[in-house]
Amino acid sequence: MSTPLVLVAHGSRDPRSARAMAAAAAAVRGARPDLDVRLCFLDLSAPSVDQVVDAVAAEGHSSAVVVPLLLGSAFHARVDLPALLAAGRARNPGLDLVQADVLGDDERLVAAVRDRVRATGVTLDDAEIGVVLAAVGSSCAAANARTANIAPRLLAGTAWSGAETCFATTAPSLPQTVFRLRAGGARRIVVAPWFLAPGLLTDRLKLQATEHAPDALFADAIGAHPLLAEVALDRYRGGLELLSDTRIELSA
Repeated sequence: MSTPLVLVAHGSRDPRSARAMAAAAAAVRGARPDLDVRLCFLDLSAPSVDQVVDAVAAEGHSSAVVVPLLLGSAFHARVDLPALLAAGRARNPGLDLVQADVLGDDERLVAAVRDRVRATGVTLDDAEIGVVLAAVGSSCAAANARTANIAPRLLAGTAWSGAETCFATTAPSLPQTVFRLRAGGARRIVVAPWFLAPGLLTDRLKLQATEHAPDALFADAIGAHPLLAEVALDRYRGGLELLSDTRIELSA
């Protein structure tokens, strides 16, 4: 019996988010049809982490690797999910749960965003293109600085004029970022969400783009891109290694 892969998404009141994460989970299953892949959510969407963890235990599994479908290692990954998994272990003492790394800013996800930009119809050699990488934003300045460093990586292999980061919940805003890109020579703007799924915040960003850059193109969220599946499966393999190391330590 293989070790199940439990994908944990954020959850949202917007049903588009759950659909996008279900499609991402389906992409993972498609890449590894031999693997038991399950999807759950931290909040607002079903099934919950508790429900899936308890189902894994009830079906007789002795372990599972939990992969957070999160782009950053913030409160949800460091506090919320570990607490839920600790409670799951307490309810199911025979179940070994290992939390793998978040998806993070893996270069493959940057490439996936680049693909989403290209899907709007722009070409890699178009020097008039300026890209706004639109992210959630954090109250932590260091976290925002790390996210801001992703935008220049989008330019790899392109002739695009520039790439800058904006945030939905803090500065710099989308209008400010568009202004900087145009000052730097961009004639056409593409807004690229650094989001796994569409939702209320991407809608807010799209509205801002409509108001302040009406000629801008708006790319899709990362969603069920094949490269997301690759990263999730790499995190799963890393979790399996942690699981193996833990068992060796316990038997020593």
